[in-house]
Amino acid sequence: MLTQQRDGEPVAIVCGGGSLPFAVADAVLRRGRRAVLFPIRGWGDAAAVERYEHHWIALGQFGRMCRLARAEQCRDVVFIGNLVRPPISEIRLDWQTIRLMPRIIGLYRGGDDHLLSGIGRILERDGFRMVGIKDVAPDLLAPVGSLTRTAPDAKAAADIAKGREALSALSPFDIGQAVVVIDGHVVAVEDIEGTDGLLARIAQLRAQGRIRSASRRGVLVKLPKRGQDLRFDLPAIGPQTVAGAVKAELAGIAVLAGNTIVAEPQAMIETADAAGLFLTGLR
Repeated sequence: MLTQQRDGEPVAIVCGGGSLPFAVADAVLRRGRRAVLFPIRGWGDAAAVERYEHHWIALGQFGRMCRLARAEQCRDVVFIGNLVRPPISEIRLDWQTIRLMPRIIGLYRGGDDHLLSGIGRILERDGFRMVGIKDVAPDLLAPVGSLTRTAPDAKAAADIAKGREALSALSPFDIGQAVVVIDGHVVAVEDIEGTDGLLARIAQLRAQGRIRSASRRGVLVKLPKRGQDLRFDLPAIGPQTVAGAVKAELAGIAVLAGNTIVAEPQAMIETADAAGLFLTGLR
C-alpha cells in the first residue's frame, strides 16, 4: 500500500486500449491524487483521453515519456490497458530507446510478463516507481465471495478447482490467464486472442456440436500467472466478459479476489444477474 508521504503525488498512467485506463484515472482522482495520462498512439481512446491531463506518446518513445513524466513531477507509473506486442521493426525509436535496444531485444525473447517486468526495471533504474492497481486504485479489484445472486454449485466448484490447477501448471510458460472448464474437462485455454476470443471460441464450438454438455455448465477461470509481477497485466473482467460467457452458455466466472480488475462492476453484475450467471472472487 502507499505510504502517507506518497498521498497526493501525481501518478503517470501509461494507457493502452479499452476503458480500464480511465477507470484507473478516475479512481486515482477520487483518492486525491493527480492522474496524468500517457496514451499510446493507435491504442488510446482519443475522445476519452481529452477529459484528463495527458501527453500522447508513440511506442518506443521511452525518452519522451520519461521527460514529460518528470516535468509533471510523476514518480509513480502504472501500465494499464490492452496492447498487442508489436514487432520491434514497428517501434518508433527515440534516442533513449535506441540506447536501450540491446536490453529491449532481450526482453522480447520471453512472454508478456517477462517483457513488462523488464520495462518496469528499466524505468525504476531511471528513478521512477512502478506501482500496481493495488497501490493506486484498490477499489477496482474484485472482492472475496459471490458478487451475484447466483453462487457456484458443487459441479461449478469442481470445475473452478480444475481450472486453478490447469492455470498453475501453465504459468511457467507465460501464456494466457484464463481457461474454460466444463464438467471437469479443460476445453479451451486463452491465447493471443484474449478472453473475449476464448469465449467466442466456446460459443462456436457449442454451435458446431463439438461441446455437447448442457447449457449453463462450465466456468471461465481467470487468474494471474503463478509468480507474475502483480504490478503488471492483472486479469480484468467487465460487462463484455459476462456477455461472452452468456453466449458461451457457461454457468459463471471465477477470478482471484484482490488480484483481478473489475471494470464497470454495476453493469457487469446486472448483466450476470439477468442471465443467471455467477461471478465469484476466490481466495
